[in-house]
Amino acid sequence: MPLFFLIPLCTALATGYLFKKSTDEIAYLAGVFAAISLIFTLVLAPWQIQFGLLIIFLKLLALHF
Repeated sequence: MPLFFLIPLCTALATGYLFKKSTDEIAYLAGVFAAISLIFTLVLAPWQIQFGLLIIFLKLLALHF
């Protein structure tokens, strides 16, 4: 299984950390970049990971309603 989808995930985690620690305008840009990176990571992830996340999401959704 190729693991290149972890590169944007690590970038998103790093920018998310920056977002939590800073209160400047750059922090908001970092937060937007982190959100885009997470979406990009989900697109690049192998189908097994996407399927597992879908199952987890559906179970959490069923518990909520």
